[in-house]
Amino acid sequence: MATYTPKNILITGAAGFIASHVCNRLIRNYPDYKIVVLDKLDYCSNLKNLLPSKSSPNFKFVKGDIGSADLVNFLLITESIDTIMHFAAQTHVDNSFGNSFEFTKNNIYGTHVLLEACKVTGQIRRFIHVSTDEVYGETDEDAVVGNHEASQLLPTNPYSATKAGAEMLVMAYGRSYGLPVITTRGNNVYGPNQFPEKLIPKFILLAMQGKDLPIHGDGSNVRSYLYCEDVAEAFEVILHKGEVGHVYNVGTKKERRVIDVAKDICNLFSMDPDKSIKFVENRPFNDQRYFLDDQKLKILGWSEHTTWEEGLRKTIEWYTQNPDWWGDVTGALLPHPRMLMMPGGRHFDGSEENKDASYVSNNSNQARMVIPVTKVGTGSPRKPSLKFLIYGRTGWIGGLLGKLCEKQGISFEYGKGRLEDRSSLLSDIQNIRPTHVFNAAGVTGRPNVDWCESHKTETIRTNVAGTLTLADVCREHNLLMVNFATGCIFEYDAGHPEGSGIGFTEEDKPNFIGSFYSKTKAMVEELLREYDNVCTLRVRMPISSDLSNPRNFITKISRYNKVVNIPNSMTILEELLPISIEMAKRNLRGIWNFTNPGVVSHNEILDMYKNYIDPNFTWVNFNLEEQAKVIVAPRSNNELDASKLKNEFPELLPIKESLIKYVFEPNKRT
Repeated sequence: MATYTPKNILITGAAGFIASHVCNRLIRNYPDYKIVVLDKLDYCSNLKNLLPSKSSPNFKFVKGDIGSADLVNFLLITESIDTIMHFAAQTHVDNSFGNSFEFTKNNIYGTHVLLEACKVTGQIRRFIHVSTDEVYGETDEDAVVGNHEASQLLPTNPYSATKAGAEMLVMAYGRSYGLPVITTRGNNVYGPNQFPEKLIPKFILLAMQGKDLPIHGDGSNVRSYLYCEDVAEAFEVILHKGEVGHVYNVGTKKERRVIDVAKDICNLFSMDPDKSIKFVENRPFNDQRYFLDDQKLKILGWSEHTTWEEGLRKTIEWYTQNPDWWGDVTGALLPHPRMLMMPGGRHFDGSEENKDASYVSNNSNQARMVIPVTKVGTGSPRKPSLKFLIYGRTGWIGGLLGKLCEKQGISFEYGKGRLEDRSSLLSDIQNIRPTHVFNAAGVTGRPNVDWCESHKTETIRTNVAGTLTLADVCREHNLLMVNFATGCIFEYDAGHPEGSGIGFTEEDKPNFIGSFYSKTKAMVEELLREYDNVCTLRVRMPISSDLSNPRNFITKISRYNKVVNIPNSMTILEELLPISIEMAKRNLRGIWNFTNPGVVSHNEILDMYKNYIDPNFTWVNFNLEEQAKVIVAPRSNNELDASKLKNEFPELLPIKESLIKYVFEPNKRT
């Protein structure tokens, strides 16, 4: 049996229950593996679950949402991820009856984002998708053989339906794109660190308080329970020995009725079950039994080690020793809890760890990126004259801005606040005290602007309300805001025909509203004219020398099956982003066409790509009518007049020269 050895593993949802045990086990047993954890720290996550891994040199934690395509792509590329273990999900059935859309968003859309990132980057060697036994639906009470991996999926509640839907996407990406996928379907898991909305920790905490244990219905429902460390070992085996394209049940044949679980806990707490068990209204639908055939996983070499009595004893000991691990969980202990959104999250103990870290690695004492003051000679540190506050840390431009500041020795910090939340922006400014603010945050679409057509309120919230709120807060504090906007608000017309060399100026009114994204950007640009503290930079079809970045215009069109061929103004980031910093230093304001002078067509770029990068590269053109059949929203095509920017920065190169100097020459293959 061939074994697989990963190098760099991304574990989603690893501040949660099961995944934290898997992460800690891999960190402990495989010091040569780099483990990157991505978790948004939802109500049932806790950074303390990862304390055993925190000090390890091969551990890194990233706070973020799997639904953020930009962040996921960024992590896969920058961390050289070759393996994904996807645990992140909404999992509590009770919540799914009252908040089912969150389950669709997290479990289906989040999985889709991960799969698409794997397809685009093309570097993943294993994608382990963690599903549930509930996708099989209810097992007959008299069945003596459990559901095997090829059994029909018949989910009966919104939670299991979203997990089944996610499985279908995983299977489709495996078959359509050849992604190396493996799926697991597991029984109930219990043990230390579990959030007490689940049955066993809920009963334990209630028993510790001397309260009644609420049972849905009559308590005759049967479940199979596995101890968390046994499950972590199962994932260790699947990671190394699992076959691509296969499904593995992670289960046990040792079943228990819910009422028997309650009685066992009562007995261990010396409580009278007849007096302490309370029967409450049942769920809208409560599967009577889940029963798995676990033979396939056993063939790989895994087996259950922990008896029910031993596992329950260990679990009770842990909760008894850590009663405040989750803080106030009163709402979770209700008979029918709903989603508990707890502001502020739960973090590592200690003053350093309690900072709201967005991107924290093991070897950094900083919860945000700060460039230290440069010492001059042998004297005291010199206070820097500039300090930038940057929004859009996980975005492409925001990330590059930070690197530029670091290179130039400019002190900067990334904002923590959400643009639409005025109080959080005020907190950022009061805490950081910047000299300038850069706004590189915004919704451009996931994976493209078509997303905005079906997510209009989210697009408005960030692109319009958020941007205006930040501009207003900056104005109150007499701060210049450099706003990265878009030039995709124009289209060729009679006054600016294609190929004429007549570009739209900064004074021209937008004439393109074909996409909702462009409509919001045009709207907010017009409103920002009333703010004299804003420098608006119209970026178009941004390009950089990083040809692996999926947001790079060259990367996009080189991967398309067909492309149009239209001349457009474009922005070479290596040349223009340093100019944006210089514009801040000069306190320039107003609207600027932030592109290189001139235009370049799709075919001209791909010709350069063929000449410099891949002599065997070929492509096929199609027209706008054909393009319209495969996109939701029309795309903007235009030429912007860059003479205002050229006059301010005479060294600015024409687009084709800039492409060669900054993009193709550095990537030239001999």
